[in-house]
Amino acid sequence: MTKYAIIVAGGSGHRFGSQKPKQFCLLAGKPVLMHTIEKFAAVPNCKIIVVLPENFIDWWADLCSEYQFTTEHSVVAGGNSRFASVKNAISTITNVLDGDIIAVHDGVRPLISTALIEKIFSEAATHASAIPATEVTDSIRQTDANGHSTALNRASLRAVQTPQTFDAKLLIDAYNVPYADFFTDDASVFEHAGHAIHLVEGEVNNIKITHPNDIFIAEFLLKK
Repeated sequence: MTKYAIIVAGGSGHRFGSQKPKQFCLLAGKPVLMHTIEKFAAVPNCKIIVVLPENFIDWWADLCSEYQFTTEHSVVAGGNSRFASVKNAISTITNVLDGDIIAVHDGVRPLISTALIEKIFSEAATHASAIPATEVTDSIRQTDANGHSTALNRASLRAVQTPQTFDAKLLIDAYNVPYADFFTDDASVFEHAGHAIHLVEGEVNNIKITHPNDIFIAEFLLKK
């Protein structure tokens, strides 16, 4: 079984409030994206594909040189949406065999454990998909166009994380469709193709760095 990890790092930094994209911001002395790549590099027989905006590729190469980052990975130019970016990465995967697995992960989730990555690959090999998710602890309300809100039963809800992991042949086939607005993540694309989604218990520390304060939280968790 060959494992593929598509690491999507297409953030521009606007929401992060920085001139530097969040995947390039420093975390414990090196760019966030390097931490993420290293987690997957620790998994045996895992081929890593990093997806970056085309105008960031030379910047990333300079960072790899500056930080002497030599962990093996390939780089693919992203598209104008996450769907297009993942599809671009998938198009570079050839000679797929039965049993091969593709994981798609956010480049700004650097705190995932290697144990969870290995579990996700194993579960996907058995169930054809494996999506990490955690219980929702906050109260949740759903609003309508008029501003009215309704309480939802949080016991039935799960917060979805990455890596979202799938049988390689099935995922490649699932992405052979035009983009649709309801494709909010890779699981939605896979489900649209008629395949079941298998949830796996995620990790509370597998946070996505979205806002500046998240860097401080990630620093604390790394030191802890």
